[in-house]
Amino acid sequence: MRAIRSEEALKRLYTLLVCTFMVAVDSAMILYVLHFIYNLEFRTQLYFRGHLFVMGMYVIVLLFLGQVFGGIIVGVRKAGEVMFSFLFAAIMSGVFFYFIVTLLSYKVPTPFPLLLVIMGQIFFSSLWISVSARIYRNRFKPYDVLLIYKGESIENFREKLATRKDQFHIADSVNIREGEERIREAVDRYNTIMLWDIPSGYRNQIFKQCYERSKRIYVMPKISDIILNGSEAVHLFDTPLLLTEANPLQYEERVLKRLMDIIISLCLIVITSPIMLLAALAIVLYDRGPALYSQVRCTKGGRKFRIYKFRSMIVNAESAGVAVLAAESDPRITPIGRFIRACRIDELPQLFNVLNGDMSFVGPRPERPEFIEKYLETMPEFAFRMKVRAGITGYAQLYGKYNTLPYDKLKFDLYYIEQYSLWLDIKLMILTVKILFTKESTEGTKEKVTSEK
Repeated sequence: MRAIRSEEALKRLYTLLVCTFMVAVDSAMILYVLHFIYNLEFRTQLYFRGHLFVMGMYVIVLLFLGQVFGGIIVGVRKAGEVMFSFLFAAIMSGVFFYFIVTLLSYKVPTPFPLLLVIMGQIFFSSLWISVSARIYRNRFKPYDVLLIYKGESIENFREKLATRKDQFHIADSVNIREGEERIREAVDRYNTIMLWDIPSGYRNQIFKQCYERSKRIYVMPKISDIILNGSEAVHLFDTPLLLTEANPLQYEERVLKRLMDIIISLCLIVITSPIMLLAALAIVLYDRGPALYSQVRCTKGGRKFRIYKFRSMIVNAESAGVAVLAAESDPRITPIGRFIRACRIDELPQLFNVLNGDMSFVGPRPERPEFIEKYLETMPEFAFRMKVRAGITGYAQLYGKYNTLPYDKLKFDLYYIEQYSLWLDIKLMILTVKILFTKESTEGTKEKVTSEK
């Protein structure tokens, strides 16, 4: 057990050292361009303290964005994902640095030196992340996992684990039907345990057994676990209590969230109005059809409203009158529609839904009434996600995939609702910038066929 803890400490130390060196080199590149190029253009040149102040702000922003995007977690995530995430962190930190330089220069200085530095940062960091990740994989082997489950098939979960072979290796699996003795014997042999879809009674017993033996435990949570995870500890008696409110958001949180929605939506409407005008003209000129597409969706409390998007499909795409999900390479999507979908321009009219109060920037995606009825038949808890306003982006959209099971998406949505904070909203909006450039998030489902999803 002591050897395992030492291995975990080495992993953390390795990741910390890799991150520290990468940030130090990238910051040194920025310091070079600050001191030898931009400092000469300032009305009052900076000296030691001035350099320290500017570089301190830059490093804070770089670390903050690197942590939010996941661009400095070498080894834990896939190397390609870390590279892609760091690219966003480097570019946005560079934009922040250029803003400071502009303020200090009292003019708009040439951005080319900074662009060259950012390109150098991306080249160095990509190479460093690739080499560091390879060393990590060679030095630290995947966890040998004991999978404890219920049911006849766990293929869905095995497929998920297969995508992270660098982190997990299923060394053994036990069905709870095999009995307590078999489970106890298996738990004693492995240090990483995964509990998958086990009834609460069995799970609690196995969990305590694993915890007593100081095992690393991964648990697939139930809906009730996610709700309790957002509860508040209260101390009224000499016994701990957990309080879960009927309304997950406090009054002041609802007010601040609404104010943020109004301010940001107004700003974005003004900024993106030329893009929306061009998109509308392109759609109308292509096939003489309407520019906008509206559809009935449900928001907080199940209230129905009309969501607006730029039309990306042919006119009367649902001629049969039946709601269907959009497919990958759907023939009903027009060439203009394919472009505006890829760039997310089709979503811009939803800014007016946010301004009107039907939606928020962050929240569970609004579903169509007919789909909600279908989901409620097998998942009565699906109604829980309508305790807050529907959103343009959300936890399920950022951390799930298009083909993630509805039950798993529901868990993501409930996690967001129960863990809500203004900072979480800001973090998810920042992450949305990254997700806009990932192909998977623009794809349709491979199994079914929709309109204007």
